Amino acid sequence: MNRNDIEQAVLNFIAADAATDAAFNMLALEIFRFQFDNNEPFQRFCLKRGQTPNRIKFWRDIPSVPIEAFKELTLSCAPLEEVKRVFSTSGTTKGVLTGKSYHSTLAAYDASMVKTFGTWVMQGLPRINMGILYPNEQLLPCSSLAHYLSHAMEKFGTRESKFFMRDKNGVDFEKLFSELKRVERAGVPYALLGASYSFLPLIEELARRNLSFSLPKGSRLFDTGGFKGRAREIDPESFYTELSERFGVPRQLCINMYGMTELSTQFYDRGNAVIPSVKSGPHWVRTRVVDPLTGNDVPAGEVGVLVHCDLAHFNIVSTVLTEDVGFQKENGFVLLGRVDGAEAKGCSMAVEEFLRASRN
Repeated sequence: MNRNDIEQAVLNFIAADAATDAAFNMLALEIFRFQFDNNEPFQRFCLKRGQTPNRIKFWRDIPSVPIEAFKELTLSCAPLEEVKRVFSTSGTTKGVLTGKSYHSTLAAYDASMVKTFGTWVMQGLPRINMGILYPNEQLLPCSSLAHYLSHAMEKFGTRESKFFMRDKNGVDFEKLFSELKRVERAGVPYALLGASYSFLPLIEELARRNLSFSLPKGSRLFDTGGFKGRAREIDPESFYTELSERFGVPRQLCINMYGMTELSTQFYDRGNAVIPSVKSGPHWVRTRVVDPLTGNDVPAGEVGVLVHCDLAHFNIVSTVLTEDVGFQKENGFVLLGRVDGAEAKGCSMAVEEFLRASRN
């Protein structure tokens, strides 16, 4: 299949209500062949391992690419002059070097986002008044999260919805608190969305002013990203307790999203009434938990490194070895944090192997 055929197949797959394992496997293998034929660094890596489309028969055997490789190599099936959008990581873990995802189109990314956001966050509501604690796309044009939140507002926000960042770094507290007071009086459900670390200064400012809100029934809070690399960290139990108490939103409507620049699909929980929460994704993504030293799946319930196979990420590479540790549950997986110790060593070795093979 050519690029247009692959894109349309992915869009059709996303549009379906569900998919069998056989259907997922068939499309995953088609995408693997497309990426093998058009993504040269990935092809060299696969050839070095002897894992080619003629030999691979199951999606679990498709070679996974370490996310650190996104910082070192240009991974794109489309020629760069035909790339419509490039999303970059923050680059905080490796100086100024950032990982990049090259999108020949955002059609699949946006279709994936709309369907999952509608299911996990909106939960049947067509639209809701939104406040966003993150810069918009004009301020951060290379941020996948800025695009995600802007698209959420466009597709699911009411006309009253707005961003509350003064600039890239600060929340406009006066404007936000005035809006939250208005929302309380109006009695209409409200959604407050942002990076996890954006909520910390907000919680601190509310505590400083001895202020809290009781948002209308049906309101929800949405956070993503965690606190890695930030000056202050807080454990999830305390974080969601604080959020719930300060905004009057039950913890089952405090929803966390897990995503990354190196994917086109996000994972969600069903609220955080119970910690740790279970993350799950839609039918066009599958997750494995592996031993990074061997690449083999660990036994069910044991801790390992997460590997995601995301069919929506068709222009780059669909199967990604993360640096996140977790374990599988019946309906998804539990995210425990970043790699450390033996897992970190295994991920580093996987990166070195990929870079050596893909450059020769």
